[in-house]
Amino acid sequence: MKKTGLFFGTFNPIHIGHLIIAQFFLNETDLEEVWFVISPKSPFKQKEKITDDRQRLYMVQLAIEGVQGLRASDVEFGMPKPNYTVHTLEKLRGLHPDKTFVLLMGADNIKNFRKWYEYEQILAHHTIYIYPRPFVRLDVDEGEFGMYFEKAPSMDISSTYIRDSLKAGKDVRFLLHHKVWNYIDATGLYTH
Repeated sequence: MKKTGLFFGTFNPIHIGHLIIAQFFLNETDLEEVWFVISPKSPFKQKEKITDDRQRLYMVQLAIEGVQGLRASDVEFGMPKPNYTVHTLEKLRGLHPDKTFVLLMGADNIKNFRKWYEYEQILAHHTIYIYPRPFVRLDVDEGEFGMYFEKAPSMDISSTYIRDSLKAGKDVRFLLHHKVWNYIDATGLYTH
């Protein structure tokens, strides 16, 4: 069975921090591939304005084009809203019985993992690979949710910062893959 990492996020927009983490897990673990699962809207981020699903999917595709082992997934786009990770995982297991899915999760998200809908079901069927986040320390019991990769790069870059900077007219080209930057620059995304 092919071991596949699932990197969930709104990727609004995808930035180099996301890409570096995905590449780390491909290079340094037993994962054979990493899928970027683009989420329509997180149940925890109901107030956040989200760019169109297809535009975010396209930016992920631009960023990973030609990189072996990385893939963009729109599996959540057709699912009922609000959607929960446990439902996406059930659907993916049904669609791809030949794969073992591993969740890639930042330490900041593990802090709230017990609040996730049916988190016990996620743990029953999936391993979690946890990567560090700036200024976040895991409690001992939180580390038990999965395998902690302390050597994974810790990047203090956020999509929120990028959006806010673009709206303020600042240049953030070095925080984005050049194809993503060119797309955002050409379309004026995040500037209004």
